[in-house]
Amino acid sequence: MVITLWQYYHSVTLDLEKCKGCTNCIKGCPTEAIRVRNGKAHILENKCIDCGECIRVCPNHAKYAAVDGFERLKQFKIKIALPAPSFYGQFKEETPLNSVLSALKKIGFDEIYEVPLAAEEVSIAIKQYIKCNRDIRPLISSSCPAVLRLIQVRFPELIKNIIPIKAPMEIAAKRAKEAIADKYGVKSEEIGVFFISPCPAKVTSVKQPIGIGKSFVDGVLSIASVYGEVIKNLSDDEYESIFGRASGIGIGWGRAGGENLAIGGENHLSVDGIHNCIGVLEEVELNKLSDIDYIECQACIGGCIGGALTVENQFVARVRIRRLFEKLGSNSSIDIKDVIARFEKKYYGFEEKILPKPSLRLDDDIAKAIQKMEQLERTLKELPGLDCGSCGSPNCRALAEDIVQGEANETDCLFKLRDKVKQLASEMLDLSQKLPPTMEKSKGGESK
Repeated sequence: MVITLWQYYHSVTLDLEKCKGCTNCIKGCPTEAIRVRNGKAHILENKCIDCGECIRVCPNHAKYAAVDGFERLKQFKIKIALPAPSFYGQFKEETPLNSVLSALKKIGFDEIYEVPLAAEEVSIAIKQYIKCNRDIRPLISSSCPAVLRLIQVRFPELIKNIIPIKAPMEIAAKRAKEAIADKYGVKSEEIGVFFISPCPAKVTSVKQPIGIGKSFVDGVLSIASVYGEVIKNLSDDEYESIFGRASGIGIGWGRAGGENLAIGGENHLSVDGIHNCIGVLEEVELNKLSDIDYIECQACIGGCIGGALTVENQFVARVRIRRLFEKLGSNSSIDIKDVIARFEKKYYGFEEKILPKPSLRLDDDIAKAIQKMEQLERTLKELPGLDCGSCGSPNCRALAEDIVQGEANETDCLFKLRDKVKQLASEMLDLSQKLPPTMEKSKGGESK
């Protein structure tokens, strides 16, 4: 039997000093990837999908995303910024986009390639793939890396449903490097491409990409870290770029439903929020949605505008993205024929197969795994089934799994511990009422 050893990278990081051992994170994690042991949270690498839910709910700010800093820009001769579509929703409506993009140049970038522009290309490529491939339904969007990792970990049977098209971030990075290298005659390694991200999952997808061998992105900055610098450098300066400008179609990708709107088609479904995505994927797994052509899945509520690394309220950002769409319109500058020609040459397609990363495997040996599963079921029956999380595991089943794996004890459950203490107290009481044989008295009152 071949055993695959995975090396995991996660941008979601725990600050042990700030962690107070509360159970907010274990209750909010969609893949049950967090435990609290010895008063501190612990992230299980084989289950984490870097969705950022724990960052969002931690009251002590003990979870954070390990992103790049501005100092990394110094390592490259030419620096290119890739602002995500959700980035546009962070600024007030009266702030001109030209001012925002011009400010990005002032804080250290030489050029800006708008990811929404690449999203317009990808929209055409996705539409073409849906049209040419009708054997699998529904197809699932590949744009959200947290959803892709969720499928790898929890729904491996649905990997075949993932549409094998690169995300706009990767296409933007690839197109930017090609254009800069051609125009200025510089080497690819001298060009630094930095994605301005709304979520930690994008950071992970650069360090450990899915479906491609190596990411074209060289670094990831959070929207939160860039936002303040942009605000300080806003001005009326004109913005000029060797690249084209995005239309409302591409910018619309920043909110839930924007991807489907850009692709077109009536038989599509849009779902946002990681727990909602799980519910829909369970339906797909049961073959209940085979009449749907395409599902746009976004891990964050509201889409990327609800990412853990954004600064603006997602509902406010949603309105701003919608109004930008209305203002800029849907007349894209992208040549459809050129995109289709590139599509046929596999320009937008994945380079590698997506492999499952099962997290629920109890043992690599099937016989031992069966024994452990039987033990797990027996242990679970003995637990109260309240799923309170006081034991440091998200629910009773997770605790039973941890017990079977030797990572926890039955008495970690407060209710089992209470019963044990009662039993011990009763035994102590019985013992306290007993005397050694030499001190026991007969019925007549005399010692034996």
